[in-house]
Amino acid sequence: MAKSKFETSLESGVHQQLQSLIGTWKGTTKTWFEPGVVADESPMEGTIRSILGGRFVMHEYKGSLTDQPFEGIAIYGFDIPNNNFQSAWIDSFHMGTGVMLSNGAPTTSGFSVLGSYGSPDFPEPWGWRTVVDLLDNDNLIITAYNISPEGQEDKATETIYKRVG
Repeated sequence: MAKSKFETSLESGVHQQLQSLIGTWKGTTKTWFEPGVVADESPMEGTIRSILGGRFVMHEYKGSLTDQPFEGIAIYGFDIPNNNFQSAWIDSFHMGTGVMLSNGAPTTSGFSVLGSYGSPDFPEPWGWRTVVDLLDNDNLIITAYNISPEGQEDKATETIYKRVG
């Protein structure tokens, strides 16, 4: 019997690449609230595990921001029929009570997804681009960029992880 597209992807394609993110990670996160001015730099710990039979990976992380603890979850996947990466992101600081859905394309060493956020205080939505780069088996960088309604893109967060397990 022929393998499904997903089985092939898990064996030798994009889903196999997602599985390479699985592990325990420690590092540092920098946060910017205004362009070029680091507002905070704090330790970060994360675990990335496979869920739903390898269809997705889930990144659970904990850290602090301006000495206040926070935590978050990002689910990353690749939608085979639509040929794009997708993520769903929640956390206790940036997203409040919302869920950001994003989609995008592969990069040289990972993927980049774009979502948006807004509220009554921000009636024009802002963009949020997340780039996941697995530099090698033990070094992972997750960078997020704020994109103003006018299109100005500035670094918002950068987590530099080393694999610890």
